[in-house]
Amino acid sequence: DDVDRAYFAVFDGHGGVDAANYSATHLHVNVGLHEEIVKNPAEALKCSFQKTDEMFLFKAKREKLRSGTTGVSALIVGNKLHIAWLGDSQVMLVQQGRAVTLMEPHKPERE
Repeated sequence: DDVDRAYFAVFDGHGGVDAANYSATHLHVNVGLHEEIVKNPAEALKCSFQKTDEMFLFKAKREKLRSGTTGVSALIVGNKLHIAWLGDSQVMLVQQGRAVTLMEPHKPERE
């Protein structure tokens, strides 16, 4: 289609790099192939995070891997920004030289 899209993501491994590397390799593919990517990019991100997690859990069980990851992704569709994150990863938007808070990070003390 004629809609400009851009995808960015950062993953921070915990207990090793396996989960972070797996997510970096598979999440964007799951997002791009999701049936809602055109109509509902936010839903595509949410479902793709879930699917990637399920895929890694299957691999981790099979291969006895014990790592995890936090992650944050940004999907720009036309002039809209969609952010998805897991764990305490954060993203910062700077607009005209000022920081714009996009999320409150997941912390253990936060309900």
